[in-house]
Amino acid sequence: MTPLVESGPEPDHFVVPSPREASESFRPVLLDPALPAGATALAALRASARLCEVHDRIEDQVAELVRSRAPHDVFGPRDLDRAIASVVDGRPEAYGRWAWYPWSGRLVHVLPEAEFRLVRTDRNRDKITREQQAGLLRRRVGVVGLSVGSSAALTCAMEGVGGAFRLADFDRISLSNLNRLRAGVHELGLEKSVLCARRMYELDPYLDIEIHRGGVTDETMADFFGGSEIDRGLDVLIEECDTPWVKVAAREHARRRRIPVLMDTNDRGLLDIERFDLEPDRPLFHGRIGTRTAADVRGLDRDQTIRFLLDIVDERRLSPAMTDALTRVGRTLSSWPQLASGVMLGAALLTDTARRILLGEPLPSGRHSIDLDALVPARATLPAPHGATS
Repeated sequence: MTPLVESGPEPDHFVVPSPREASESFRPVLLDPALPAGATALAALRASARLCEVHDRIEDQVAELVRSRAPHDVFGPRDLDRAIASVVDGRPEAYGRWAWYPWSGRLVHVLPEAEFRLVRTDRNRDKITREQQAGLLRRRVGVVGLSVGSSAALTCAMEGVGGAFRLADFDRISLSNLNRLRAGVHELGLEKSVLCARRMYELDPYLDIEIHRGGVTDETMADFFGGSEIDRGLDVLIEECDTPWVKVAAREHARRRRIPVLMDTNDRGLLDIERFDLEPDRPLFHGRIGTRTAADVRGLDRDQTIRFLLDIVDERRLSPAMTDALTRVGRTLSSWPQLASGVMLGAALLTDTARRILLGEPLPSGRHSIDLDALVPARATLPAPHGATS
């Protein structure tokens, strides 16, 4: 029988996963308590040693639902209780869905999908209208490279910019990643793609997430982009990997399929927008690599890779610290520096830009810098504190 952890929502057959299966899982299972199969699965879970926690705040969620549907109404305690009872039809335990997270052993009671999405994104209004939100949740976002990309994917999911995602990275979490990735020491060694998907599903169990554990390669690139009668493909690509071949090959595919590409360089808030959806003949990286193709940059050594990356970003625009660091990678530095603050800024820039593109704003191709050192400059000296004496 197919293990539960790899099945789709509301499976016909339930198998409590083994510890090994749970450790590899990244997708929750949604169970409908109103259906016989769901009720049977829930009973099996409650009797299982794999269940570590039951979290049931469904009536609080319904209260939020009631208020979000009628923000103009003032509900007294009895009025609110009656409204909640009306929604759950007197059976709160059977309302909505139960999300089972095999990796943590948590069983969580949540609203049905439409109601869950309405409440979870209610505070987005009207920076994002409900109509816009519904449209965004029908879009698919691809993310290649899950250091900066992990925060971008999570921020997109948090904001409701995309309801479906494809995530690709071949790497695993290491201790030095914890300066910028949202992970704990208990997750060292876990695949970055698995970690990212788990974080996203923990804030929205109704997402549709595919992971490419080996990153993107010649063999998997076409599947990652999708695009067929049964696969609508990506609507936007966020590219945040370090491998020259992948960076170029991904753009070649995106250009052929007319998919916009976004990239944050994690230095001085450098954001690239390439609107291949509007400009199918646009040169890659704004023309900064000339006519070089993915085949031309395959197999570059360390020094050649650094030179290529400097050509892409224009080393004259880098911060002095980054420019100096790149000359010392592999000598006195193990890799180029990345800070959590820069990664979070990049996630915000990428999410905001993706949202605006997916909502049809006339946002052109280009390169932009949100340099916090320039926007919030330091002074040469600071005045003495009020009341201080020499």
